[in-house]
Amino acid sequence: MDLAPYVDHLRRELAIAAGAGGEEARALAERLAATLESATRLALLEALSAAADEITQDLAPGSVEVRLRGRDPAFVVTPPPTAQTYEEERPSAPPPPDVDDGGTSRISLRVPEHLKPRIDEAAARDGLSVNAWLVRAVSAALDPGDAARRSGRRPPQQTGNRYSGWVR
Repeated sequence: MDLAPYVDHLRRELAIAAGAGGEEARALAERLAATLESATRLALLEALSAAADEITQDLAPGSVEVRLRGRDPAFVVTPPPTAQTYEEERPSAPPPPDVDDGGTSRISLRVPEHLKPRIDEAAARDGLSVNAWLVRAVSAALDPGDAARRSGRRPPQQTGNRYSGWVR
């Protein structure tokens, strides 16, 4: 999605509004418009991300993601599975973590290039979006006893900063 037309439109509207204040106001508006471009792009990206989050909540277990390629955002839509429900597909797998009706937070996670395909494969194998799979992995890491109780497995042994046990 090209944000340039929206940024340019805002710049034109600012120039028109400043024109009513005279030549000095118009010159000031032109100087401000150049510095506001990055702030405008960021505000538009935040609005698009918030919209994608709202759509994802209504589309669950499908999802909509906003990815930034260069300076332009792109949408990635993962439709919900239609053939089988999660329980029919993987009866021995633990259910997705309980999600409260509270808000969600957005973070950026950078993983080494070699891990990305493995994460994609694991999420596909579990019939989840990458985001849902990562949420489950983080939840299990933060509360390993709870995840083990849900799945019927023993909690992993913890020694110092290392964990040992089985991961699915």
